[in-house]
This record gives sequence, C-alpha cells and structure tokens, in this order.
Amino acid sequence: MNLIINGKKQELNIPTDHNHPSLIHLLETLELAGKPVVIELNKSAIFPREYKSTHIKENDQIEIINIAAGG
Repeated sequence: MNLIINGKKQELNIPTDHNHPSLIHLLETLELAGKPVVIELNKSAIFPREYKSTHIKENDQIEIINIAAGG
C-alpha cells in the first residue's frame, strides 16, 4: 500500500485480516501501537478512539505526531 506519511511517499506492507486496513494496523506496522500519537488523515484530525474504525486506502495523506513528555 502506498501512503504519504509526514510528507514522504512510502510503500508499506500492512498486515490485516481483511482488505480495509485501519489506522491501528498502520500504527502496528510502524511500531507505534500503544504510543501517544496524534494522527491527521487527509487533513482531518482523527480522535484516538477512532483509530480502530478509521480505514485507510491507497495514497492517503497521513501526518503522525509523537507526543513526548518531559521537562
């Protein structure tokens, strides 16, 4: 699957049990599952509770921002 992630075109093999991978599948593929991230899909912010039900498709534009705490 070809996606544009943080402005860079990437080809990813996203394992899924069905033909419609979700943002959770993407996060698992990128080893970001369970980490605090904010996602924008095609210029729309997605709530974390929607990651599992939000499906991605070929050439979607995705911005992923890691949230880091510290002082």
